[in-house]
Amino acid sequence: MRAEQGETLAKQLALVIDLNVCVGCHACVTSCKQWNTSGSAGPLADEHAYDANPTGTFFNRVQTYEAGVFPGTETIHFPKSCLHCEEPPCVPVCPTGASYKRKDDGIVLVDYDKCIGCGYCAWACPYGMRELDEERAVMTKCTLCVDRIYSETLPEADRRPACVMACPTGARLFGDVKDPDSDVSKAIRERGGYSLMPEWETQPANQYLPRRITTPDLQGQPASTAQHAAQKTVGVPGADDHVPTRTQ
Repeated sequence: MRAEQGETLAKQLALVIDLNVCVGCHACVTSCKQWNTSGSAGPLADEHAYDANPTGTFFNRVQTYEAGVFPGTETIHFPKSCLHCEEPPCVPVCPTGASYKRKDDGIVLVDYDKCIGCGYCAWACPYGMRELDEERAVMTKCTLCVDRIYSETLPEADRRPACVMACPTGARLFGDVKDPDSDVSKAIRERGGYSLMPEWETQPANQYLPRRITTPDLQGQPASTAQHAAQKTVGVPGADDHVPTRTQ
């Protein structure tokens, strides 16, 4: 069942990403690609993968960049996928009704039978999380592995998104952010979880747990070097910061 625009839902499934333990290994990216290529959302096209102008469809990407001032720099790994917003701007702009938000669990999906690949949803999404599958001419995005999390053919422990199952450091949590007793809600409260670019007022369901600021051991180093390193290191993007667009 589809949720109405502006409707408040009792349940909202989402991911919570712990940036403090993400190591940028891309296990989430490859496992997502594998599951969704073989699952109900696939196949995901990779056209001319080894040519000068390769194209491909991914539901999850990890952006890596450096922050801070030398020598107190840090490497930031920032996973991004559809945020399953409570007010998704991709839904009302769809001319065919292909983009919709589910009433039962808040997952934002695309009905491929209705999608005409016009790209309006991609233009409306401020996070750049919609991608065109050129082979099928439809828009694609993260589904939170909806075909997996409700599958009765899988053991209960495996009914989680493929990216969550594959993460070797436990950086990806999955659950109902509207349930105050869920693991994801507790992590958000205890760790100061935040949403990406809240100024867009889309109310992203996915949340991020901030990195802890670390200071390198500079004993024995010149005073000028220690002074630079003592400056506060930029850990994660905030409400007024936009994540760099460089991808994998």
